Amino acid sequence: MTSFCEKLNEQIAYEFAASQQYIAIAVHYDARTLPQLAAHFYRQSVEERNHAMMMVQYLLDSGDPVTISAVAAPQTVFADDVAPVALALDQERRVTEQISQLAVTARESTDLVAEQFMHWFLQEQREEISSMSALLQVVERLKDNVMLVEDYLVRESSGAGTPLEIGAPTAAGVAL
Repeated sequence: MTSFCEKLNEQIAYEFAASQQYIAIAVHYDARTLPQLAAHFYRQSVEERNHAMMMVQYLLDSGDPVTISAVAAPQTVFADDVAPVALALDQERRVTEQISQLAVTARESTDLVAEQFMHWFLQEQREEISSMSALLQVVERLKDNVMLVEDYLVRESSGAGTPLEIGAPTAAGVAL
């Protein structure tokens, strides 16, 4: 049986890979002069990086080894402006499965502290899938006039941009 620590180290790599993928998506939209879509995915990239750093901090606080692994190159070429959002939703679903497995690993090893740590991430993933699903629906509906997606994002993201949410675990490297 793989330990929670080993699985969490694997997840750190997955979170960094997700961050890189979001940068690649943001660059796609930036190159197409779609600043709202680009900004949305740049923010998503920072969020994924912060998730990785929260996991790093958890391991540091636990006295467990931290492994920073290489990640696969992200997809950088997309058929259209819908494909990156579809990829992002697939990625969020995959990460949700990974996070769920981490929670199960913690529970099966009766590591209540680790299980509690994973609860925030489970809630976060529910929110991520919901928001990415909504964005995909909007992009699919407006694929022939993607500038309307830009307008949608302006309306939906007013007040957004908090780098770390209240109640989130501490991220390594963030001044307290």
